[in-house]
Amino acid sequence: MEKQELKALIKETMREVIQEERANLCQILIPYVSDEEQQEIKAEFGIPSAEKEEELVDLTDWIKNGGKISQTSD
Repeated sequence: MEKQELKALIKETMREVIQEERANLCQILIPYVSDEEQQEIKAEFGIPSAEKEEELVDLTDWIKNGGKISQTSD
């Protein structure tokens, strides 16, 4: 294996590890909400309407791709 191939392999592996650790950190930082708490939140603030949901941007794919925007269409 050549030096460049090894370097590329290590770089990709590190990218994967960092992405996994970032996902784990996000999961740890999101507070747990019990069913009772969730019902209280819904009672106090209501449920978002369909109009408001259209204004939201789903960043799930962006996070999964390490901050890169996918060029493929749905």
